[in-house]
Amino acid sequence: MTLPVALSGTDVIGQAKTGTGKTLGFGLPLLERVTVPADVEAGRAAPESLTDAPQALVVVPTRELCQQVTNDLLTAGKVRNVRVLAIYGGRAYEPQVEALKKGVDVIVGTPGRLLDLAGQKKLSLKHIKCLVLDEADEMLDLGFLPDVEKIINMLPARRQTMLFSATMPGAVIGLARRYMSQPTHISATSPDDAGATVANTKQFIYRAHNMDKPEMVARILQADGRGLAMVFCRTKRTAADLADQLKQRGFASGAVHGDLGQGAREQALRAFRNGKVDVLVCTDVAARGIDVEGVTHVINYQSPEEEKTYLHRIGRTGRAGAKGTAITLVDWDDIPRWQLINKALDLGFNDPPETYSTSPHFYTDLGIPEGTKGVLPRSERTRAGLEAEELEDLGEPGGRGGRARGGRGGRDESRSADRERSSDRSSRTTPRRRRRTRGGAQVDASVAGSAAPETVTGGADGAPDATEGPRTLRRRRRTRSGESAQQPVTAVATEAAAPEAAVAVATAEGTAPEVAESAEASAKPRRRRTRKSAETPVAEAAVVDAPVTEVAEAAAVEAPVEKPRRRTRKATASAAAESAVDTAEGVAEPAESKPRRTRKKAAAPVETAETAEPKPRRTRKAAAAPETVEVVEAPEAVEAKPRRTRKTAAAKAETAVDTAE
Repeated sequence: MTLPVALSGTDVIGQAKTGTGKTLGFGLPLLERVTVPADVEAGRAAPESLTDAPQALVVVPTRELCQQVTNDLLTAGKVRNVRVLAIYGGRAYEPQVEALKKGVDVIVGTPGRLLDLAGQKKLSLKHIKCLVLDEADEMLDLGFLPDVEKIINMLPARRQTMLFSATMPGAVIGLARRYMSQPTHISATSPDDAGATVANTKQFIYRAHNMDKPEMVARILQADGRGLAMVFCRTKRTAADLADQLKQRGFASGAVHGDLGQGAREQALRAFRNGKVDVLVCTDVAARGIDVEGVTHVINYQSPEEEKTYLHRIGRTGRAGAKGTAITLVDWDDIPRWQLINKALDLGFNDPPETYSTSPHFYTDLGIPEGTKGVLPRSERTRAGLEAEELEDLGEPGGRGGRARGGRGGRDESRSADRERSSDRSSRTTPRRRRRTRGGAQVDASVAGSAAPETVTGGADGAPDATEGPRTLRRRRRTRSGESAQQPVTAVATEAAAPEAAVAVATAEGTAPEVAESAEASAKPRRRRTRKSAETPVAEAAVVDAPVTEVAEAAAVEAPVEKPRRRTRKATASAAAESAVDTAEGVAEPAESKPRRTRKKAAAPVETAETAEPKPRRTRKAAAAPETVEVVEAPEAVEAKPRRTRKTAAAKAETAVDTAE
């Protein structure tokens, strides 16, 4: 019925039951519309009409159906040497791209890979004369519809469009008319086969318990006259588990579901066609269009979702006039779903009988011999099995196996582990750095608060300002060197005036425990340097009586500029005294004075202190000085430590002022 209409170039919507030859119904008109070199040689076409671009396109929903339709078209177009190419996912891109470059007449493909190659400009659809949507109701479903629309928009406006399926709901037909031009709807049925299902297929529906289903399937597979059998499951996990159980029971079984790679799926289907495997456990990916000769039994291990799925499942048997048997095992939870299917198809099995693997009617209905158990006897295990079929390497891009064997997922996990280990190392080393930073900052702040501003901001070693604080490890080391350079100056001032004055100056602003600890930590260097510098030149002793007003004015002018935040109330009370003491320190030890400090005190009576030698030669000059004046003995400097801890900050400030006066 379809051939004369399709050969005339009219759009066709073809609907017929499963197993009635729909593939050749659209395949033969498709091959006739393609121009090949044989037509030019016979004079049926002009040489200008030849092209290497594809001239016909068949879109199918599943990879297995794509491969099957390709083989059928190759067989039908063998005489005219029509080039047919299957394009579907799960295989390497390179062979398909190479075949497209050589030239193709007809393309059979799935929507995903077709869009990929078209988007990469590897596939041109500008010369398509005929478009076929096989299993059109599935292709126009919500899952495939966006991709199908994109493909149709790439095709020429003037073309022939044909839709074929065993089930064609009214909504799908209405949707299909958007992409067709005055289509002819052909529905082919036999006069004696008025129902939706094929009359040659016997149907049995049983209410079965889920835990008893594997035993029932194993006994059904031992029925008389059983050839190849297909078992349909609703989920991929159930299909994989059932295939393993049947293999343990002695049956040659294979599995086809979405979790398998394309190579494993084709291996199982190939072994099933070749007879090496007689039981194929699959999901609904194999429910549409798969045509295998010799399938006598179809078992619905789980109830299908809808009536269309049921028709396509049981349509794998009873094809092309052969007889078949369809058994459906309905669980208690699936009874409402099954009743909807039964009502839609008007099957007459609204209340399936409760059946177990030991029920008598179960044996009599299906022709199972008495005494059959759920394990296949060893004498009947004659099939080679799935392992006998070669597993083809298809170069699957981004397969699940690579990640499972430690591919991308393993590398990502190792990188995250490295990041965690590096963060652990940084968390272990950071506290030590923080403790050193706090110690350096506290000592620097205490010295800066007690001494004149020049003590911190100015210096030959480039010590940073106390307001900024040490920011890098290098600056912390400089802070410590500056601190050690300032300690002997304070010690000399203590010897020149009084032991209590230096203590007051050192702790005038810092009364925190950290300042006291830093002062105690530096007590030992002070004692050592005090002994070495016990004898000082006569000129240094005279400088102690320098005018206080000049030094106070210099300190008052420079203090706000250099360290504005360090001038607190406590510091202003004894500013003049601290300036005097620091001035005395800067002149008393010329070897330890810094360049900036001596330049700012130009009014000091002694100018020869600026040309003093560096810090390492300080002890030699102090020892070689001919004239020395004993200001304070070393034991008194040693006793400064206990006095420092007893006096408060206010008392020390008063002592510093009195000493300076």
